[in-house]
Amino acid sequence: MAEAGRLSHAAVARRSVGPVTALRIAIIVAVLALWQIVAWSGLLYRDVVPSLFAIGSSLVHTLIDPTFYWHLGTTAYEIVLALVTGGLSGLVVGLILGGNRLLSQAFEAYLHYLGPTPKIIFFPVMIMWFGVGPGSKIAMGAVSCFFPIVLSVAAGMRQIEPVLIRVGRSFRANSWQMATKIYMPAMRHPIINGVRLGLGVALIGTLLAETKLSNRGVGFLVIQAYGIFNMPQMYSLIIVLFVVAIGANALIGRLGGLHDIRYR
Repeated sequence: MAEAGRLSHAAVARRSVGPVTALRIAIIVAVLALWQIVAWSGLLYRDVVPSLFAIGSSLVHTLIDPTFYWHLGTTAYEIVLALVTGGLSGLVVGLILGGNRLLSQAFEAYLHYLGPTPKIIFFPVMIMWFGVGPGSKIAMGAVSCFFPIVLSVAAGMRQIEPVLIRVGRSFRANSWQMATKIYMPAMRHPIINGVRLGLGVALIGTLLAETKLSNRGVGFLVIQAYGIFNMPQMYSLIIVLFVVAIGANALIGRLGGLHDIRYR
C-alpha cells in the first residue's frame, strides 16, 4: 500500500511538471520569435538586433576559438577567488554579528546602507591598492559578494532554534565547535542563498571591472566586440556568460540539496 502511494505521488509529480516545462518552452520560443521578427523588420539600427542565425554562427566561432577559453579561464579564476575571499569574510562577519547583539546593533545598519551602493565607485580605489591586473578585479568581485553573504548569514543566525544553542553550550563546545557543529548546519539554507546571491554580484562586479580596465577576460571580449560594433559576437559572449552563470547557480543549489539529504 505504501509503495502504491509513493508511485501515485510520483505520477502526480510527473504530470505537474509537464505544464511548467511547456510554459517555459513556450516563453523561450516566443522570445526567440520576437527577436527574429525585430531583426527582420529593420525597425532598429542595422545589426543592433542581429538575426538568430548570425548570433548562432558567431557563437560557434567563439566556442571553437582556443583563445576564448583562455579568457574564460581568466574570468573564472577571478570570480572563484572573489567568491572565496568575499564569501569567507562575509561568513565570519555574519557569524559575529548574528551572535552578538551589541555588535549587530552598532554595525549591521551600515552594511544595509552600503549593500545597495554600486560597488563600481570603489574600482578606482581597487586599482590604486591592487594595480590594473587581476587583483583589482578579484577585489571588486569580493567586495560585491561580501554584503549579501554577511547579511544573509547574520539573519540566519537569529533564526537558529535556541535549544540547539543550549545543547552546544551544555556540551561545553568552544566557539569553533559551535560555529561548525551548531550554527552552520542549522542555517545552511541562508548560507546557500547568500552564496547564490553573492555569486551573481561577484560575476557582475568582476565583469564590469574587466570592461573598464583590462586586456583579458570575457568582460574585455564583450567590450571589445561592442567597440568594433560586432553585435553577433557580443550577444554570443553574453549567451555564454548566461549559461555559465545558470550552471554555477544550479551547482550551488544542488550542493545545498545534497547537504539536506545527508542531514535527514
